[in-house]
Amino acid sequence: MSEAQIRLYRTDSGCAVEHEGKYYLIEGCSWDQLIGRDDLEEHLRSVIREGRAGEKRVEELGMLAPIGAQEVWAAGVTYYRSRDARMEESKSAGGGDFYDRVYTAPRPELFFKATASRVVGHQGKVAIRKDAKWSVPEPELALLISPTGEILGYTIGNDMSSRDIEGENPLYLPQAKVYNRCCALGPGVVISSQLPGPSTEIRLEIVRGRAAVFSGSPSLSAMKRDPVSLVEYLYRENVFPNGAFLLTGTGIVPPDTFTLAHGDEIRISISAVGTLVNVVG
Repeated sequence: MSEAQIRLYRTDSGCAVEHEGKYYLIEGCSWDQLIGRDDLEEHLRSVIREGRAGEKRVEELGMLAPIGAQEVWAAGVTYYRSRDARMEESKSAGGGDFYDRVYTAPRPELFFKATASRVVGHQGKVAIRKDAKWSVPEPELALLISPTGEILGYTIGNDMSSRDIEGENPLYLPQAKVYNRCCALGPGVVISSQLPGPSTEIRLEIVRGRAAVFSGSPSLSAMKRDPVSLVEYLYRENVFPNGAFLLTGTGIVPPDTFTLAHGDEIRISISAVGTLVNVVG
């Protein structure tokens, strides 16, 4: 078997692994048990070698968000564009200088984002807060990390954000970031310790009705922080028995004249992963 890319999915039928367009069900092992394995990639490749490909595509198996008991954390101000946007939004609260300083500081900004119950998967409905006036998606490369702090793979993350609430006062960050259906992950996780290259683009398109109302596509080369360093800081003095997801920041920030509306479709694409599609509901 070639060492072609493999993707891990969580479905109604359990877990499934994709290799060269074929799908293999993984029997007798939960998502969390898989993530806890020291030999995850090797084990998945053995499933492919020894198994028989199913006739159904993973979408027909009932695709779920690729998360079990993992926590989702996020890194902020890892792109220059994000730094500028957060300085601008918080000027009235006097917090703009905070973001400039954290952008150049050795220690990154890391914050808790979601538990599994607050996360939706591909084709799931994300939410905007009723008490927010300026809501945006933040498309990001998301890392899947083992209980011991090793990067197992990556997927697409959407860090839904209430920018007016955060801008009112930096201490309101948890309310701006953490609420029901505030995060989306998927469709599946590319299992590999080798992250996508710096030229990889994260493409965002927001469709309202039948028209695209916003789009953007920065590359990972614009990320200031090293993902390995972000993981190291996250795991300092912290324990994740079931592993964790880490959203690595966004380089796309819609202008303050744009806010999400109910019914908007959010499409986020990373070539190595696929496309994560969610509707604001």
